[in-house]
Amino acid sequence: MGRAFEYRRASKEKRWDKMSKLFPKLGKAITMAAKEGGTDPAMNSKLRTAIQNAKAENMPKDNIDAAIKRANQKDVSAYTEVIYEGKGPHGVLVIVECATDNPTRTVANVKSYFNKAGGGVVPNGSLDFMFNRKSVFEINNTGTLEAEELELELIDAGCEEIEVTEEKIYVYGDYTSFGALASALEEMLDKIEDDDDIQQVFTNIS
Repeated sequence: MGRAFEYRRASKEKRWDKMSKLFPKLGKAITMAAKEGGTDPAMNSKLRTAIQNAKAENMPKDNIDAAIKRANQKDVSAYTEVIYEGKGPHGVLVIVECATDNPTRTVANVKSYFNKAGGGVVPNGSLDFMFNRKSVFEINNTGTLEAEELELELIDAGCEEIEVTEEKIYVYGDYTSFGALASALEEMLDKIEDDDDIQQVFTNIS
């Protein structure tokens, strides 16, 4: 059928493979957030974060709604959130957040991943103080927004810092301010591009 067909098929298969691995993780994050803080995104900043991350990866609305509804199912009550800290090669520090119904299985898996990479798990609390969880918004810099004016508009919503480059404007705030900042930005801007920095794995690799 020709190279063009093969190329398109390979591209689609790669995209489908990515979605098949990513969507379940995004769905679980939504479910856990809804279970922890309620199913209303307006009142649950963690759920709002999870939904924004899912939308940024083009997760269908039906999948998002189904993940929220799963928060009330009995089998979800068995899931708990567990955090592991570890050191990788070349001094890289890693924090891994998990949602699991079997912590024994999960810690064994995490330890094996670190060991295979030449690193190891360290006691919880050893690295946490070296990381800061932040809300980060990335906006296209069209030249129509004044950074100082934007910062004044967002400071009451939790904005801590604004960084401006020729192409982008970055808005930084505390993680707990994500919902308030997102609402404030949505009122001022037509398009917000979320950065997917709030995920299960955080690292200090520059």
